Amino acid sequence: MTSLIGGLVFCISFLALEVQATYRPFGGYHPRQHQADSPIVPRQTFQRSFQQQQPFQSVQQETHCKSRPLDLVFIIDSSRSVRPQEFEKVKIFLADMVDTLEIGADATRVAVVNYASTVKIEFLLKTHFDKPGLKAALARIESLAAGTMTGLAIKTAMEETFTEGSGARLTNKNIAKVAIIVTDGRPQDTVEEVAAAARAAGIEIYAVGVDRADMKSLRLMASLPLDEHVFYVETYGVIEKLTSKFRETLCGVDACALGHDCDHICVNNNSNNSYGCKCREGYTLNADKKTCSQDANEMSGNELSEDACMCEAQIAFQMKMQSTIKQLTNKLDDLSRKVTQFGGRR
Repeated sequence: MTSLIGGLVFCISFLALEVQATYRPFGGYHPRQHQADSPIVPRQTFQRSFQQQQPFQSVQQETHCKSRPLDLVFIIDSSRSVRPQEFEKVKIFLADMVDTLEIGADATRVAVVNYASTVKIEFLLKTHFDKPGLKAALARIESLAAGTMTGLAIKTAMEETFTEGSGARLTNKNIAKVAIIVTDGRPQDTVEEVAAAARAAGIEIYAVGVDRADMKSLRLMASLPLDEHVFYVETYGVIEKLTSKFRETLCGVDACALGHDCDHICVNNNSNNSYGCKCREGYTLNADKKTCSQDANEMSGNELSEDACMCEAQIAFQMKMQSTIKQLTNKLDDLSRKVTQFGGRR
């Protein structure tokens, strides 16, 4: 009898272990482990040369060159000294420049200020958002003849073209404001103060001198460093050679494509050819500006899910155990009755 009861106890213990192995109430679904196994964009590691900055990292302009978005205004001299055929060369230069840029409402916007003794805004930054229309408008520009009021032209560009109403984008959009001045003479008005005011307003000025252009005036107008913002060509016949130079100067770098240290999402900063990092929804960017941590609310939600899963598994296990024990108890009672009846007959 003792051995029989012992065998029944052994059977119950074995069944309990089997049920526990099947349901694994404490070793089943783990949201955190599941989350770790889910596909996450890996950190990309590339060999590259860069200088660390916070919150962005600057990348050298080696490859992945592309036209960065600009608010670009050409300020062109069409005074008497610029012969008609030479002015046509200027227009070809502008058209070639447009061909190297990505033109559009969300890309580069172009305006033209034409000047001599008077100033004429040919079209604004908000006028043309496609290359065919823009190049057609360039072809229609006509020379104004007398005078060289370069200072007035810069002032007009600053006050009437680099404005939101004329199509310039807000400062917080990180869109560079660039003016390219093309002239072959000496200004008949002062340029130093108005150029300084334009630069202080965030306008980057490039000065292109042709033939008899006054180099001192070019330097007074241009942004620093001067060796990167002042250009000179001997004749209008070779001005087109500056196109490739400006292509490099106005080039933007796809910093993210060169490689990044971001945990989740890399975001290009077109204003200075660098990148920053962002986190996916439910995560916060850490102090290192690269890695991401899960928000507290998300973590507590996962803990609740884990508890719910564990509770459900425990209930299922307990119900299974109760059913099994009940069945074994009934069998034991039947066996006990049979043993008693057998003993009574003896």
